[in-house]
Amino acid sequence: MSSKGRAPLAVPLALLGLLVPGVSRADDPPRAADQHFTIDPVADITLTGASAGFSILLSAILSTGEIRPSPLQPGDGSKLLGIDRLAITQSIDPNASTYSNIGLVVASAFAVADPVLSGIRDGWDAGVVDAVMYAETVSLTEALTDVTKIAVRRPRPIDYIQCENSTSNACSSTNLELSFFSGHAATIASITSTASYLAFMRSPDSPRPWLTLGLGTLLTGFVGYERVRAGAHFPTDVIAGALAGAAVGVLVPHMHRHTGDAPKVWIGTAPAAEGAGGTLSLSGVF
Repeated sequence: MSSKGRAPLAVPLALLGLLVPGVSRADDPPRAADQHFTIDPVADITLTGASAGFSILLSAILSTGEIRPSPLQPGDGSKLLGIDRLAITQSIDPNASTYSNIGLVVASAFAVADPVLSGIRDGWDAGVVDAVMYAETVSLTEALTDVTKIAVRRPRPIDYIQCENSTSNACSSTNLELSFFSGHAATIASITSTASYLAFMRSPDSPRPWLTLGLGTLLTGFVGYERVRAGAHFPTDVIAGALAGAAVGVLVPHMHRHTGDAPKVWIGTAPAAEGAGGTLSLSGVF
């Protein structure tokens, strides 16, 4: 086929190679062995921007106090799960909220610093890719947290402690019904998971990934404990937030892996003999 006949097909293929991660053009330069991740500018900017914008707008709406707590809440504290009852029988630590905020700042600072360090170690392109993934992780986590909070509208422990049978203005704040799940725990867990995933991919034979995972887990646990001590969350709020954040933090970098680095694992189904159902198989190269 002549080059003229191939031209109409070459243009869309070239555009596909530019916009879709893992789809390469024939003239793409070979990537370095340590460049395990790729980004899609259109998809990533759209997803990150929409998630961040949604979270900012919802937070602004909630801050106005326009959404009022239910007059029927809080409920009967004796019906709480056993693990949660300690949150309403404790003495509130007045410094715990400050400690948890400091932990959040530390994690956020790491999310800013780590892409810079990646750029120094592995080149500016690695730094840019990491920055995009961190931004996407945090923005998705914040949006998921805000949606869940406003959907569940669980009273905070401080609501049970101070606002039961009370009609004061302090007990009519929207913020008192945003306990589930913990945004602090979710954000720190998401940053920890993304940082650990990147470290295990880029430095699998060094102490770096284990230090990242260990310190991040300790920080998540510390901040979660302080959120409970502050009366801001129940233990189950913290656990759920950490689980949600960790899931987002793993999935974001995993979805940005180069096709060549994707795990060689396949899950498939196939029909069996007539009337005998089917089969589910798992295979791969390990």
